[in-house]
Formats: sequence, structure tokens, C-alpha cells
Amino acid sequence: MFYVMPNYLTVDNQSKVVPLTWKQKFAITAKGAFDPYEFVIVGVVAGIRQADDAYPAFGQGMSGYGQRYGTAFADQVDGNIMVGGVFPSILKTDPRYFRLGRGKVGQRFFYAFSRVFVTRKDSGGNIFNVPEFAGNATAIAISTVYYPAADRGVWNGVNSWGVQMGIDAFGNELKEFWPDIHNYLVRKKNRLPQQ
Repeated sequence: MFYVMPNYLTVDNQSKVVPLTWKQKFAITAKGAFDPYEFVIVGVVAGIRQADDAYPAFGQGMSGYGQRYGTAFADQVDGNIMVGGVFPSILKTDPRYFRLGRGKVGQRFFYAFSRVFVTRKDSGGNIFNVPEFAGNATAIAISTVYYPAADRGVWNGVNSWGVQMGIDAFGNELKEFWPDIHNYLVRKKNRLPQQ
């Protein structure tokens, strides 16, 4: 998406989709987690945390930045693997986002947002999205191992979980509407007079 963001987990045609094996779920999730874009975005997140002096126990300078980068990268990988690989494999759900792709903007917006709560079963049909909720909660629980003791706690975890759920909902909106944005930009570029 936007010519730089990986988008391996989006499907456009729901009726012709073969379920993923557990190996495929892990492989596609790992492919997204270790895409070059992720290394850059984690660097940006670490830089913002450094500027805000988030997790003061890490300190400042390159050492502090390195620790912030490491924890941000671990968060990203833990979350992706739990939400896209571990829980979908155990619960036999599909980690992919199935685009609606047509209809009114409001309907599509609500649909994309609802996919945080609803996921597709490997056997077809829908079910409550336990992998999204439990996967993010598990990743945050794992993060208590590598964050400073002063930054651990129930409220910090709940806050992190809520932020991650919001990020995932926003990601669904991007997945739903990026093809429309892309097509608009291509048409606009093609309408520009040639110089």
C-alpha cells in the first residue's frame, strides 16, 4: 500500500479463496513482519519514543535508541506472529483481510472496522475474532519480559492493547480503501497533459 507498505494478508475475492495451512499462515505472517518497510517504520517509532523519552530507564543516546528499537521491533514481530500465525492456526481461522471492495463508503468503512471483531473460519463462515483480541493480549504479556520494570503493569498493558486494536482497525480501513485511492491516483496521473 502507498507503494511501500507490505500487504500480504489482503484478499479481494472471497468466494474463490482456498484456506491457508498452518505453515502458510506462519510464512505469510513472517514475510510481512520482516519486510524491509517494517525495519524503517520501527526505526521511526523508536525515534518518536526517544524524542518523548518514553521508557526513561533505557536512557538517551545510541544505547537508549537501540533498546527502544529492539523493543519496538519485538513488539511488532510478537504481535504479527500471535495474531496472524499462532492463534489462527490453533483456532482454525483465516488471518487474512477479505476486502468488501464495493458498495457505499459508509458500508465498507463499517465492514472494515468490524473485521477487528469478526474473522473468517478456515471452513468458511464467520466467528468472533479471538486471534485479534487474544493475540494482541499475548504479545503484550510477552513484552513485559523485555520492557523496564517501571513500565510494566496492568494499565500500561491495557493501554498498549487498546492502541494496538486501534492500529489494526485503521490498517483494515487502509486495506479496504487503498485500491480505490490507487486507482484514483493512476487515473489522475493519466489525465495530466503530457509535457
